[in-house]
Amino acid sequence: MAYDEKVADRVRRALGGRRNLVERKMMGGLCFMAGGNMGCDVTGSALMVRVGREGYEKAVALADVRPLKFGGRRPSGFVLVDPAGYRTERMLKAWIERGLDVAARLPKKSPRKAAK
Repeated sequence: MAYDEKVADRVRRALGGRRNLVERKMMGGLCFMAGGNMGCDVTGSALMVRVGREGYEKAVALADVRPLKFGGRRPSGFVLVDPAGYRTERMLKAWIERGLDVAARLPKKSPRKAAK
């Protein structure tokens, strides 16, 4: 599934001057990473957000938030936020910050080496 360019542009604007982030196309979406760990991703028109295992149940109980289903599995620690859940810039920024904060607390990953 392709990602929505308008949503991706909103995420970029919400990130503003935040440093040390990497933007990468992955699995048909557009991923925003901190320390080599995914914080959030635009997939279709939804926002995939890393909430961590400790934040999963609370996040999935919110309106316009649903579990991530990937390859027939439900990875714990990630949710999908539908457009109504990030309709305002304030709501969008809160979700992005939440995902990137969780990602930043994880051990940093070294950059991948280019394939030959």
